[in-house]
Amino acid sequence: MSNQYLSDTYVEETRFGFWFLRSHTWQHHVLRVAINDLRRLFSEELPENPVLLDAGCGQGKSFQYLQQVFAPQRLIGLDADPHSLELSAEEARRRNLDIELIGSDCATLDVASESVDILFCHQTFHHLVQQDRALAEFYRVLKPGGYLLFAESTEAYIDTWVIRWLFRHPMHVQKSAGQYLEMIRDQGFEFTEKNVSYPYLWWSRAKDFGLLERLRLKNPPPFGQREETLVNVVARKPLAGHSK
Repeated sequence: MSNQYLSDTYVEETRFGFWFLRSHTWQHHVLRVAINDLRRLFSEELPENPVLLDAGCGQGKSFQYLQQVFAPQRLIGLDADPHSLELSAEEARRRNLDIELIGSDCATLDVASESVDILFCHQTFHHLVQQDRALAEFYRVLKPGGYLLFAESTEAYIDTWVIRWLFRHPMHVQKSAGQYLEMIRDQGFEFTEKNVSYPYLWWSRAKDFGLLERLRLKNPPPFGQREETLVNVVARKPLAGHSK
């Protein structure tokens, strides 16, 4: 893929961001926590032996957690960046995991329609320029009754000076938690309040990273009295005959 193609579809990460995605903080305080939270948001029993697609798998640090939590019969990692896919392959070998890797952009998934049981999209969407197309592609590749596991940072976090300084994102497409949920519902996915969470984690507070709370100098503002920095949702594609 050419650099121009990549720039038209998503914004590449900074060197700091690329390093951060290999860090202990990213793996244990971001990825692991998000996957465990998404598991908690299921209303039904997990699909048995699912086909699981990690859309925007980056360096493959999610693979071990997805394998542990969802026990997929087939685990697919997809990313548009060739170097990230090389690192994903190394991660899979290091963990002794059987992973299929695909070089593809989220807006044009090189995946068959209705072939995936679970699609995991974690902290990828805010890098995508063509978000509507990507979400339509997520819907297309999921089987009827399949699940979208969506975990994302909101504009309130992305549009802070420290994040804009350290990372790189397409600012014109950033959204609030409510706007992301509306977008997912408008695409035809189904979910209720029980399938949504709004983690208010220390690393998502770019103004002070929760320092005052960790020092017990103040309590975090309660839900409804704060601007949400994260949103997680487990959304389901309707079963055949019940689609939009």
